Amino acid sequence: MAVGPCDFPDMPELSGILIGTACAGIKQTIKDDIVVFQMAERATAAAVFTQNAFCAAPVTVAKAHLRQQPRWLLINSGNANAGTGEQGLSDAFACCSGLAQATGGEAEQVLPFSTGVIGQPLPVDKISAALPKAVSDLAPAHWDKAAQAIMTTDTFAKGATRTILLDGRPVTLNGIAKGAGMIHPNMATMLAFIATDARLAQPLLQTCLERAVEQSFNRITVDGDTSTNDACVAMASGRSSAPEIEADGEYYRLFAEALMAVCRELAEAIVRDGEGATKLIRIVVDQAENDEEAVRVGKTIAHSPLVKTAFFASDPNWGRILAAVGRSGIDHLALDNIEIFLDDVCIVRSGGRADDYTEEAGQRVMNRQEITITVHLGRGKARQEVLTCDFSYDYVRINAEYRT
Repeated sequence: MAVGPCDFPDMPELSGILIGTACAGIKQTIKDDIVVFQMAERATAAAVFTQNAFCAAPVTVAKAHLRQQPRWLLINSGNANAGTGEQGLSDAFACCSGLAQATGGEAEQVLPFSTGVIGQPLPVDKISAALPKAVSDLAPAHWDKAAQAIMTTDTFAKGATRTILLDGRPVTLNGIAKGAGMIHPNMATMLAFIATDARLAQPLLQTCLERAVEQSFNRITVDGDTSTNDACVAMASGRSSAPEIEADGEYYRLFAEALMAVCRELAEAIVRDGEGATKLIRIVVDQAENDEEAVRVGKTIAHSPLVKTAFFASDPNWGRILAAVGRSGIDHLALDNIEIFLDDVCIVRSGGRADDYTEEAGQRVMNRQEITITVHLGRGKARQEVLTCDFSYDYVRINAEYRT
């Protein structure tokens, strides 16, 4: 059950970006499981990928093809094509070749992406047979269809959109993402696809995407598991009539802020849809010496099964949070300077339970669906935020039954 709002937004059409979907029957035959994005000629594309050493075959192929000038994305759900060795690489390239044949392009112009079960051969024949239908379905309005087709254990389709004005002319950014489990930031632990009609050079788009990912997808975690297939792609069709975006200018600042907002909204949607989640937990760590230190403390709390299960039980067991801060690996912590809050309730002060803390006040906060843990380290001025969710019985059930 998702936590909080999960409505799919109205997504404007983007000039120079077409989307088609089809059902290949990879794992099921009820919904579409193939997505094709087509970019206009001379569009630019940027991407960041998982740092898992066992990266999936499509990640390897996509990295190589990104150095060309890609025009198509090919995404399948239901099969990760990971842990499949040389055969997996051949299968990923074969799917690229199949899409190239259906569109009249080159296989090296296709970026492949897969999500689903690890260790099973990719059903190339099924995917190849479905590609002509996906290509014939290409249209600018199919954002909702694409968001649904890439889902695996997700309970709702995830989308975000922003429009900004550059010199009075609109630039639009649309994004979709999938992810609910195997979510732990180490690049971006999910699949996300973002498109814009802005005009900017590929290196600038790459820089902008990397910065946005670092402050969004790299600040979320559901279960501490980094996927083999993570990828986040940004496409820029260049079809807007707005001025070209150049580095360090006002237009770049506005565009970067909009891209960051889209990424953060998608990242939060992933946590809200965490497998079996019943609570959204926002962890704010401030007064740290630097950003790295703040993130380390935040992630240590977010990854603690004891903290996450206490939140599921609505149990104000504040000692588990205190313990997580203490084992986060920060040298020379001055315990008397640390304060920890549940929303507006101080639970830790001067090295122990706050004098004015009551169990009733803690319980009142823990009964809420969305809760903020705030940690004042008393060491500096850095501040970072990490998003996570609780661990419930359903998380175990969903993952125990994942292959059945």
